[in-house]
Amino acid sequence: MKYTQLGRTGLKVSRLVLGTMNFGPQTDEPTSHAILDAALDAGLNFVDTANVYGWGANKGRTEEIIGTWFAQGGGRREKTVLATKVYASMSREGDTWPNEDRLSALNIRRAVEASLKRLQTDYIDLYQFHHIDRRTPFEEIWQAVDVLIQQGKILYAGSSNFPGYKIAQANETAARRGMVGLVSEQCLYNLAERRAEMEVIPAAREYGLGVIPWSPLHGGLLGGVIKKEVEGGRRAEGRSADALANSSVRAQVQAYEDLLDKHGLEPGETALAWLLTRPGVTGPIVGPRTAGQLESALRALELELSEEVLAGLDEVFPGPGPSPEAFAW
Repeated sequence: MKYTQLGRTGLKVSRLVLGTMNFGPQTDEPTSHAILDAALDAGLNFVDTANVYGWGANKGRTEEIIGTWFAQGGGRREKTVLATKVYASMSREGDTWPNEDRLSALNIRRAVEASLKRLQTDYIDLYQFHHIDRRTPFEEIWQAVDVLIQQGKILYAGSSNFPGYKIAQANETAARRGMVGLVSEQCLYNLAERRAEMEVIPAAREYGLGVIPWSPLHGGLLGGVIKKEVEGGRRAEGRSADALANSSVRAQVQAYEDLLDKHGLEPGETALAWLLTRPGVTGPIVGPRTAGQLESALRALELELSEEVLAGLDEVFPGPGPSPEAFAW
């Protein structure tokens, strides 16, 4: 396993992040525990979740699964850098109540306590704001975070789905309070979706945030979806199917798969390996439903992409270019 610092912090994390969103909804508890064990055995120490994962009537279920895994002992909690998130409503349908969502000091306090209980731990390494809250000032957010850090319940704060200007606003406010501020940004970023390169990633790098890309395969679109259709008759589903219905997108994905086939590369592993070459990226989030999918993701760590392949990928999926040149002169 390869490790790096999380942004400007002294915290060492693996260059792949184990995403757990499938734990509960698609992957049962025993299989989820087996994947967590396999990840830890491989040296993958960075585990990401969110309080809302489990979805619907089962919100919080994913954190519970991780909690029962920690409860097995064997150094599982001590070896894990644990990240979870707060923002979305935890109310059950038909039982909504004020102050059970967003980033008020009250909700942050309650949400941390609830997550700690489900996770069966007494601290969270990285507590992430799942979305911006246009109603709550950062002065209030950082006051709540400062209390939790003083109490030892969280160690670092991060953001997710923040625009560049909010990263700046958050960290300038934190600096005025003498606080560390955000240390990471979790954003949508992959070969097919590179808009983060315009403002989000430059802001993250300027303020010393580690970038944690989510959806590195763009909902399966970069995982060899056309090849799987041809060879195994496996039809694309969900977002991939919707995207491939667009003829220009399908042609682009076909060109991507043809390029990798020419060089003997696997699409999913290549998409992850490409992210690992990008400036500012700490590590992409992989969300395996099976142990086999985890093994495939781990192989990306050993994959070195040639300059020819990198240039070809840029031709197929050109980025927006730097800001402001991308939209100005």
